[in-house]
Amino acid sequence: MLKIRGLDCPICTEDLKEHRKQVGGLKTLSKDFDLLNIEKKDDVDSDELLENIRDHLKHVGHDHDISYVEVDEYYLKDLTCGDCTAKIISNIKKIQGVEDANFNFAIGKLSVQHDLNLNSEVLFKDIRKIVDRIEPGLEITSRDLRIKRNIFQENKGEILKLSAVFIALVAMMVLTLPAAVEFTVLLLLYLIVAKDVLKTAFDNIRAGEIFDENFLMSIASIGAIIIGEAPEAVAVMLFYEIGEFFEDLAVESSRDSIRNALNLKAEYTNLLKDGKVLQVDPKVAEVGDVILVRPGEKIPLDGEIVKGDGFIDTSNITGESMPLYVSEGDYVNSGCINKSALLHVKVGKVYEDGTVAKIINLVENASSRKAKSERIITKFARVYTPTVVALSVLIVVISQMFNLLSPRDAVFRALTFLVISCPCAFVLSVPLSVFAGIGAASKRAIFVKGGNFLESLAKVKHIFMDKTGTITKGVFEVVDVIAKEEDRTQLLKYAYLAEKNSTHPIAKSIVNYTKSYEFEGEVQDLQEVPGKGVIYFQDGNKIYVGNKSLLETGGVEFEDLNSPGVQVHVAVDKRYLGALILKDAVKDSVKESIQELKNRGIKITLLSGDLEDNVKAAALEVGIDDYYGRLLPQDKVEKLEEATEKKDGLVAFVGDGVNDAPVLARADIGISMGDLGSDSAVEASDIVLLTDDISKIVEGIDISEHTRKIVIQNIAFALGIKIVFLILGSLGMIGMWAAVFADVGVTLIAVLNSMRALNYHKSSKDLKV
Repeated sequence: MLKIRGLDCPICTEDLKEHRKQVGGLKTLSKDFDLLNIEKKDDVDSDELLENIRDHLKHVGHDHDISYVEVDEYYLKDLTCGDCTAKIISNIKKIQGVEDANFNFAIGKLSVQHDLNLNSEVLFKDIRKIVDRIEPGLEITSRDLRIKRNIFQENKGEILKLSAVFIALVAMMVLTLPAAVEFTVLLLLYLIVAKDVLKTAFDNIRAGEIFDENFLMSIASIGAIIIGEAPEAVAVMLFYEIGEFFEDLAVESSRDSIRNALNLKAEYTNLLKDGKVLQVDPKVAEVGDVILVRPGEKIPLDGEIVKGDGFIDTSNITGESMPLYVSEGDYVNSGCINKSALLHVKVGKVYEDGTVAKIINLVENASSRKAKSERIITKFARVYTPTVVALSVLIVVISQMFNLLSPRDAVFRALTFLVISCPCAFVLSVPLSVFAGIGAASKRAIFVKGGNFLESLAKVKHIFMDKTGTITKGVFEVVDVIAKEEDRTQLLKYAYLAEKNSTHPIAKSIVNYTKSYEFEGEVQDLQEVPGKGVIYFQDGNKIYVGNKSLLETGGVEFEDLNSPGVQVHVAVDKRYLGALILKDAVKDSVKESIQELKNRGIKITLLSGDLEDNVKAAALEVGIDDYYGRLLPQDKVEKLEEATEKKDGLVAFVGDGVNDAPVLARADIGISMGDLGSDSAVEASDIVLLTDDISKIVEGIDISEHTRKIVIQNIAFALGIKIVFLILGSLGMIGMWAAVFADVGVTLIAVLNSMRALNYHKSSKDLKV
């Protein structure tokens, strides 16, 4: 799969998708955040394909500086140390030819972006060397091996080793042995339990990595042996290794929870070919193919049901538990589960363009956009360890300068400081919390493109909303017919004949409203007047069906109706018959959601290009006091910028993601609703709501606030415990054993607490954890 950079224009991306067959050599393409994934045909080389893409886009009038870039992805099995991860990424970025590197801690995926001159095999060898030095024995695979694992069985040897050392240490504390024998046995136990840590520390020192967890634990334990505290040294290293084991177990369990929450992809699809059913990878199926989905199976690809009916479970995608009844002609999304009957589905999108692929891509790549708390913690971790190490040195220096402690006590307290100096509790729990929050949002059909946007959502103080399709259904309905009783039927007939062959949404609504009358008749010389309506002749009469401007053009006299909504007037020759009134109906539960947002102190402003009266009517119906009509896209941007300049909090905009791309991009947070299939929607917005339910915004804010609380809890808990233990250690009130808890114990608790962010239920306003 080739990747192209520099093509971040949604218009050009959509154009390439729509006219893919017109681009010589282009087989498939899909959007991957800032990059474009493309697959070429065998009869063209990559340079020729790139030139063909440039030539094709000339008709759009856009000139993009596009070029190839390669992204290699690996899965680092059992990488659970946050500090080690940061060192691995830092070293990978130093490899010549590497442009960027990112590790998704929640799913264990390493992504490395590099230029084409860097051979992937050479890159892998360099990465292997870096990983072996920092985390020896770590397994690197090119794909995520999501097999059911027995952690205890896999680590049977490690468990037996730690158990044996623990029993031997207890025996040494109970038995009375000659000093030389006791020291020899303790030293042997120390070497058994500390071998891997000592080797890694030595390798890292050679590579210039001094402030490393392995180095600090090695210095602390060796120092303890030197000052005659060999039992302490063995105990510290033993409990450190035990803590690391349970920490790894907690992280892997957390990853499994997140993976299971996002386990949407079907392993296979039943492809119907020449009367036979073939079980193939979903990526093999093409648009137009027919697939079979049996009861209990996941729908593997987006498409239209061509045969069968029954209930499907959409909770994986929409978060709604109520089964949905579907039948022939309905469009279904991949990731849903067929609950009742055999369905024949005509593939509408290849796997890469489907709902599941979009969701997985959005969630897995969200880690590349760090939350502010993640960035702060990363910076803090860089200074935390050197600071604690410096303090440990100061303890020795100051205590000796002022004769406060004996040399042995001073060194022992300094070594206790070293044990507490690892920042893993911070650098591990914060990104896990944020990603778990993103996972919780995705389970509710709220797709957040980065931790920064999830964190910011709770800080929004002003939301601008588009009207059509956001608070209204975007479907017009005839709500009134204003005419004399004797003219009503004639008015409806003329309106029906004018609109029966039109595809305009308003025309369709009129036809649906009048179809029960079963009108018949032919029209002559039908003429569409752009922006005004339709003129035609029937039985020698000239018929006008349209807005006020159309009637004025024909010199028809009429009364100005004081009725909000879209008015479609009808006249015969010069005689005015009346008008149909259509409204874009407000969505269910919008009023309650708007009130909930207002109760949280969030100001709501409605923006629309519709007539002022229509906007006012919709706004008042749902409880919005601030509204503006007859706005062009640039007018909406101006209104939003006015609010942004006041700096009263973050400003969000909610729209359809395509027509409102400029204002979505300008907002602090752009939220598009009801469309994940469009690259334009995904590209223009920061948060994508798969459903058109505005209450998802309230849910998103709930999840954002809850995730933020958990992040603060983890930081406060880890920092608080470490500060308390540092004080106690400096006063000589705790030993190195207790200090181990301040390191691995705190990390373990913080990781487990992080997973609470994944548990969100809509059953009440509160979060169930």
